[in-house]
Amino acid sequence: MQASTPEAGAAYSAKYAWFVVAILMMAYVFSFVDRQILNLMVGPIRKDLGISDTEMSLLMGFSFAIFYTIMGIPLGRMADSKSRRGLVTVGIIVWSVMTALCGLAKHYWQLFIFRIGVGVGEAALSPAAYSMIADYFPPSKRATAISVYSMGIYIGSGIAFLLGGLIVEFVTAQGAVTLPVLGETRPWQVVFYVLGASGLLFSFAFLLIKEPKRSGAGTAAVVPIKEVVAYLKLNRRTVLSHNIGFAMIAFCSYGTAAWIPTYFVRVHGWSIGQVGLVFGLIVMIFGSLGIVTGGRLSDRWTAQGRSDAPMRVGLVAAICVIPFGAGYMLSPSSLVAGLFLVPATFFISMPFGVAPTAIQDIMPNRLRGQASALYLFIVNMIGLGIGPTAVAVVTDFVFHDDNMVGWSMFLVSGVAGVVAITLLATGMKPYRESLARVREQAT
Repeated sequence: MQASTPEAGAAYSAKYAWFVVAILMMAYVFSFVDRQILNLMVGPIRKDLGISDTEMSLLMGFSFAIFYTIMGIPLGRMADSKSRRGLVTVGIIVWSVMTALCGLAKHYWQLFIFRIGVGVGEAALSPAAYSMIADYFPPSKRATAISVYSMGIYIGSGIAFLLGGLIVEFVTAQGAVTLPVLGETRPWQVVFYVLGASGLLFSFAFLLIKEPKRSGAGTAAVVPIKEVVAYLKLNRRTVLSHNIGFAMIAFCSYGTAAWIPTYFVRVHGWSIGQVGLVFGLIVMIFGSLGIVTGGRLSDRWTAQGRSDAPMRVGLVAAICVIPFGAGYMLSPSSLVAGLFLVPATFFISMPFGVAPTAIQDIMPNRLRGQASALYLFIVNMIGLGIGPTAVAVVTDFVFHDDNMVGWSMFLVSGVAGVVAITLLATGMKPYRESLARVREQAT
């Protein structure tokens, strides 16, 4: 039996712990603005670089995801033993510089490489953030805290669409500008410069927070790789059903979000500014409400004795999103499509706070960063790396019609949704067994 360890968060005031969550959430906001702004600039970038939907999708997803996921594993390992605050700070600096460099791209391959760099920097954030929050909050409040942090996904995406749409329209109206040293600059390149500079300024905020003391089961030292593999193997049914189940929800989310602006422009005749305003507000308001509701629901169910609460939240969300998703993707009316998009956004956002919470709950402290990195590897490789491209490939090579993008989203997300429901439903029992196992180690 191991000696019991203090409950997470015992050494910190609730006010300070929530302050840290707010700073981490803002970092997540910056990361998603940098990540999602590309979705609003499909038209001008395709025109300037002479590329197809499929090539554009590789910039939106695969180029970012490939090194985001690969670097996530070693960075997650560092989060289990090094300063997590320092790791996040360096990550912000790297992705901000790479975002600014995207503005220098004159050719497709250059933009592809710089997008890879953005992914490398952002890979440092979430494994370290999840681990820090788990040490600032007890298990009874952890799902809500991580869900609030994860609101950054939807606030950042909303800002990218809302303000990004206005900025893109404004700078496009100005046409190409001549900047000192940089020379003639296209409007979409200016957007990247502004975002990169903003992220660098924000990195100074991490001087205001402290590295928390590690608590919980197994806080000793760096764990050998073979022990990590052995623990994951022991819990393989839980890890596979959880990681791949939530990854298929991410596949639906990223795959559709990448093309929703283009869908409304092509099919319903909206301007980029209109899409940015409507979709941005929906994502900011209902995405944020959805993810916090998911966290609160998970904590409530946990308090009622349902130890598999995070998996239940994911299952409920995956079932509920299907009819509303079909409603906005296939509607001939832009008004009806916009109305259906509201509940679809709410339900698709619910799982993304509870999914990483589940990892923190079933893993010893010394494995949290690495387990989170594995989760992010799978979720982002499947969701972000493949999702947007899957939709583009169906549009380009199955329908051969740009205006069929709504049907492409429907087919791709429909198949992924059925897989997610199956895996999450069958994974609840293994999850309960893994949770009981880690609690035994902590006593």
